[in-house]
Amino acid sequence: MKDKVCLITGVGDGTGSSVARRFARDGYRVALLARNTARLSELEKELPGARSFAFDLEDLDQLVRVCQQVMAEMGTPDVIVHNAVRATFKPFMEADPGELERNFRVNTTSLLYIARELTPAMVKRGSGAIIVTGNTAALRGVPNYGVFAPTKAAQRIFAQALARELGPKGIHVAYVVIDAAIDTPWTRVPFNADMPEEFFSKPNAIAEEVFHIAHQDRSTWSFDVELRPYGENW
Repeated sequence: MKDKVCLITGVGDGTGSSVARRFARDGYRVALLARNTARLSELEKELPGARSFAFDLEDLDQLVRVCQQVMAEMGTPDVIVHNAVRATFKPFMEADPGELERNFRVNTTSLLYIARELTPAMVKRGSGAIIVTGNTAALRGVPNYGVFAPTKAAQRIFAQALARELGPKGIHVAYVVIDAAIDTPWTRVPFNADMPEEFFSKPNAIAEEVFHIAHQDRSTWSFDVELRPYGENW
């Protein structure tokens, strides 16, 4: 797989970095997209053939330029993992209405731009996968999620539209709902400092599932995939 390329958005210290390492372990050259320049530089040095692109996904013009740069310098991605997320957790009467649009831009509109830039070449090749990571906000609205959940619900429905349009052309699109607190330092403290291990999902385990979904046999493609720790009450 030395010539295969995986583009990942939202390469943070949890799922994004673990996904990058998992694909790199199988020889993928990884395009790393996120805001944190220092973290991306460290991963770029760690992963052979990786390239980092530090910018804010809200800047859609820059996103288009980065996609074009990835195509020119690394080649057509074989796998796209859209893991970037922007969230606001406030009562709807207290939240700035502009937060809804900003969340939508990162969570959903950016996926549209990525698909428009990269999937034509994937379709021409006749193969590829797009994996979108989400959470239960994509399936339900609860208090304090009024300017966040609608963007994740739209993200899932857009991914489904992509799956139905691109699937017959050889591109596998899947949506992964992660119903859990992901085990990172910032989710441990101070929010969940006293929670037991079974409360958390491990980033490396999530990455393993994302890798598996991206390589499913064409006769058994998934779309809706739900992941949760065994102790989760659902």
